[in-house]
Amino acid sequence: MQEADSEADELPNILGESEGVIAVHKPSGWVVHTAGEGDFPNLMTWLETHAGGAMPAHRLDRSTSGVVLCSADAAVRGRLGTWFSEGLIEKLYVALVYGKTNQKGVIREPLRDARRRRMVDAVTRYRCLEWIGGLSLLEVHPETGRKHQIRKHLQGLGHAVVGDQRYRSRTFQHIPEAPDRLWLHAQAVRLPTGLSFDDPLPRALIAHRDLLRESGVE
Repeated sequence: MQEADSEADELPNILGESEGVIAVHKPSGWVVHTAGEGDFPNLMTWLETHAGGAMPAHRLDRSTSGVVLCSADAAVRGRLGTWFSEGLIEKLYVALVYGKTNQKGVIREPLRDARRRRMVDAVTRYRCLEWIGGLSLLEVHPETGRKHQIRKHLQGLGHAVVGDQRYRSRTFQHIPEAPDRLWLHAQAVRLPTGLSFDDPLPRALIAHRDLLRESGVE
């Protein structure tokens, strides 16, 4: 099988632009903002050169790839920020997790908010797209936007995300030729206006999914 491109060599790209919103693909291993994130490639610097000074309206974890909404208009960014905080923007992620999940489920488990120093409500819905041996490929819809919400919720359910070094699986399982990254991708967002942006699954994740299908890993 042809080797997938290294995620570390992947660069951001503009997915689409409409109504003052620019959707950008953020690779795994890139941070959105520079402050306090260490010496990693960052989206802010890339946007200065490639998107006319647009700035991100929200964040993705460094290890998560996927669509990030940006704008050069502060009012548009503010509106997007309000919609995100109010849960009005639909978010779709794809994740490969350990174990065989239910066909679908809802996780309602409060999470600790370090900034607010209290527990906050958190809701994550998921649907199993397919079982691949002892793994499950999920479509995940976080209804709230807590830090590391998907990763924490799935680990708490006993189905940690493959490649997660922070919220690890509680049982060891060797995954053949797993890519050196978190198996979590923000694939689509839909705004209350009906505008939507999609970010196809990265080549490295497609290649690994296909390899698992062919090998019949247990």
